[in-house]
Amino acid sequence: MSIPPPSGPQRPQGYPEQPQGPYAQGQFPPPSPYPYGAPGAPGPYPYHPYGPHAPYGRPAPVNGVAIGALVLGILCCVPAVGLVLGLIALAQIKKKGERGKGMAIAGSVLSSVGLALWTLALTTGSAGDFWDGFRDAAKGEGTAYALAKGDCFNSSTGSLEGETYDVDEVPCAREHDAEVFAVVTVPGGSYPGDDEVTRVADDRCYALWNQYSLDTWAVPDDVEVYHLVPTRQSWRFGDRAITCMFGSTEGKPLTGSLRRDYMTLDAYQVRFLSASNLIDDVLYEEPEAYPEEDLAANRAWAKDVHRVLGEQTRMLRTQPWPEVAEGPVTEFLADMEDAREEWAEAAAADDADTFSAHYDKAYAHVDGPATVTARKALGLETTVPSYEDDSGGGGAGGSGGGLDV
Repeated sequence: MSIPPPSGPQRPQGYPEQPQGPYAQGQFPPPSPYPYGAPGAPGPYPYHPYGPHAPYGRPAPVNGVAIGALVLGILCCVPAVGLVLGLIALAQIKKKGERGKGMAIAGSVLSSVGLALWTLALTTGSAGDFWDGFRDAAKGEGTAYALAKGDCFNSSTGSLEGETYDVDEVPCAREHDAEVFAVVTVPGGSYPGDDEVTRVADDRCYALWNQYSLDTWAVPDDVEVYHLVPTRQSWRFGDRAITCMFGSTEGKPLTGSLRRDYMTLDAYQVRFLSASNLIDDVLYEEPEAYPEEDLAANRAWAKDVHRVLGEQTRMLRTQPWPEVAEGPVTEFLADMEDAREEWAEAAAADDADTFSAHYDKAYAHVDGPATVTARKALGLETTVPSYEDDSGGGGAGGSGGGLDV
């Protein structure tokens, strides 16, 4: 007779009567601090503490391809690539749950518009014109920024006053509005203002014009110094160039180059003109006050003229000259010695009348017959320039204004 098994769940055959391990029947181990197993412990199932999504409060990342699509769509430089990137970004966002759907759509739309415009440009032939203009602008061709020393050009406005945005460079042998004799770079920093830029341009250009045209007699009386200067807008794009140029005060075109320097003159001509120009420079420093108003200042100036005349005549006397010019240059130097004695007397004058008397005698030797003869022997210009109203601008005597670029 068999005994029925006790009621309740049956223990499978072979199941141990007592729980195995250090705990007795009815006892349980304390709760573990790692309910899902110790970190790094092997287990049959991988586990991610937050499941397939990011934890609460942490936003999903923005899709990088969507950003690229938006940038290319805005720039419209390669619209086909921007459109492709936008489509790829939409697929990735849907699959990964990332953000950036709006950027991807916007980039795709903008790229589509750009692609349509490019197609239209290619079919109408305007794309070639665009790239030609872009290339010329990048190189500065057709703009004031491309001008260099020795260039001649016509202004787009037909005037050397006001503003201009481009110029037409032409050979100096042809008629032209202006000829560039120097390009000066001003320091960077913030824009100094229109008045300050103009002041710097006046100072720098006027100081350089007779280095480009050493034979100042070759500059026509109606030719004046002008300049191209940066504007506040062009300054923001790195424009720091002041372009100094010759132009006619009467609006007449120039023909031929006014360049007279070591590039176009021989060594004898350069030597004679360099000395003559230094003498002219000190003569131009004459005080504004008359001797009756400030005798001391005029005497000091006469002393400077005496000193410079001595230095330059000694330099010219020690240099060799061509046979055809040796006699005329010697006569010129003798004339300068006579002028030098008169300047010494003016520097020692006790009163304004005595100063003026020696002043007049000294100036009688300036640009006199001996000067013309020496110039002719050296192959230089022999027409004495007009010095009337020199402050107003005959023969590059002052600034004639200029263009803003």
